[in-house]
Amino acid sequence: MSISEPQWKRIVRFIIAQWMIIGIGVACLLAYFFPNVAKHGGTIHSEYTVLYGAVAIVFLVSGLSIPQEKLVRQLFNWRLHLLVQITSFLFIPALVLAVVQAIITGDKDARIDRAVLAGYVFTACIPTTIASNVVMTRSAGGDDAAALAEVLIANLLGPFVTAGWTVTLLPSSKEFDVWRNQDGDLTGMYRDVFKQLGLAVLIPLAVGQLVRFLWSERTAHVIRKYKIAKLGSACMLLMIWTTFSSCFATGALQGLSTESLVFVVLFNIALYIFLTAVCFSLARPPQSFCRWTTIGRWQLFKDIPPVETIAVCFCGPAKSTALGIPLLYAMWTPLDLFIKARTSVPVLLYTTEQLFVAHFFVHAFRRWTRRLEGRRGREEETVGDGVEMTDHQSASLSVGESEPK
Repeated sequence: MSISEPQWKRIVRFIIAQWMIIGIGVACLLAYFFPNVAKHGGTIHSEYTVLYGAVAIVFLVSGLSIPQEKLVRQLFNWRLHLLVQITSFLFIPALVLAVVQAIITGDKDARIDRAVLAGYVFTACIPTTIASNVVMTRSAGGDDAAALAEVLIANLLGPFVTAGWTVTLLPSSKEFDVWRNQDGDLTGMYRDVFKQLGLAVLIPLAVGQLVRFLWSERTAHVIRKYKIAKLGSACMLLMIWTTFSSCFATGALQGLSTESLVFVVLFNIALYIFLTAVCFSLARPPQSFCRWTTIGRWQLFKDIPPVETIAVCFCGPAKSTALGIPLLYAMWTPLDLFIKARTSVPVLLYTTEQLFVAHFFVHAFRRWTRRLEGRRGREEETVGDGVEMTDHQSASLSVGESEPK
């Protein structure tokens, strides 16, 4: 007779399982009460300790965890690249621009701050985030090599695409001229962005891959035994802390109207959920749609494996603070600091809220993959039973035929 587990143990286990959500809440509170600690240029100099140190840890762990052949295979997965990058750089800007134009048409009194709308156009044009995609994909049981490949490609393209694409898509009304006519010097931004990509992404990844290549089995054993992958989730909390600290320290949130703030918070959640649904639908389209988009031997849309689908759903909707904020301040250097701070609000809040919402999608995708595995197991059992029945029938038939007539 089994002894039921005490109620308090179940409660403690549930609380521990939600450590990521609790950590996000604690990070936000610390940022609100002590914004100068983790802001850019603050006490801990998060522009180095977090944007370099924490991100480097994430990619070092990725390099240690991912087999080389798996990463190389995903770097040549052109269908995956097209799906993620077209979603990130074309579909999202088009969708956000349509929403912004609709707001401008209906909001004649400018209750939604125009700096926020300009910030949304900019946010839509920046690439996918650097570290959190890989962490979330791995946590959800997806293909972290696929996520890593998309992160590398997007953040190499982003510095060249985002600035020109943003200015091109800004609404034509005069109230946006202040952002359209400011041509900041991007030289320093390019230097900083590629320095970060090199030091915080490429070098740690290469070191991790080298260690994995030299001591493959031992490295995999240590990763599993000591749950090294959880370091990535802890680093994500540091990124959230830094992002919110900079947001509160600049006064960007405090200076917004209530209507603008409510719009930003709710729209970010709705946008991220909608984009995740779109990415899932494109990665796992109905068979009838796949047949309809087939041209000769070339099939435009087709199902991709579930583990890659998870990577698409985390990489497609996400946007990067690490590239977004430096690029924003470099593009609009001549603008007043307060205007730049308000323009950065969509970037700061969207990139933070996407982490919060993505945490729930991690659990949803885990259940989805378990359900797929269960269905596959039942199908294999059914096939096995069918084979056994056929063998039994054959045996019976053989016995029957062996009897004298």
